[in-house]
Amino acid sequence: MLDLTGTTESGQVVADGRLRLPVVGGTTVGKLLARVLNAHTRLQVRPTTRHANATQPWTTALDDELRNVWLQPGDRGAVQRINDLAERLQRSPSAIRARLSRVGYDPDVPTRELSEAAATVLRVKPKEARATD
Repeated sequence: MLDLTGTTESGQVVADGRLRLPVVGGTTVGKLLARVLNAHTRLQVRPTTRHANATQPWTTALDDELRNVWLQPGDRGAVQRINDLAERLQRSPSAIRARLSRVGYDPDVPTRELSEAAATVLRVKPKEARATD
């Protein structure tokens, strides 16, 4: 029997269990466990960053601000604008991209409206359908 315990850096137990291993083939199982645990220790855990407005609903005012920034002419590309908007609105870049599509703009090209084909691919309503809602 092999008792396993998982803890946080502070020592809080977050997982525990018992693994029953066969006596026959123990060397093979031991090598496998060593490889798995060695690989696990090399994994880099990405810190989770919570954006201040991540759980807040989108409002008409926020949608208007998003549109205004997206439609401004300039030389900043889509990625730069999305990152700027994410910081400004305290949301993730992926949330900004998703919302741009929902309000009818192409998240890959600043100032461009979302085409009907792109709306279908992104599974959002075309602009004409949104206007009648």
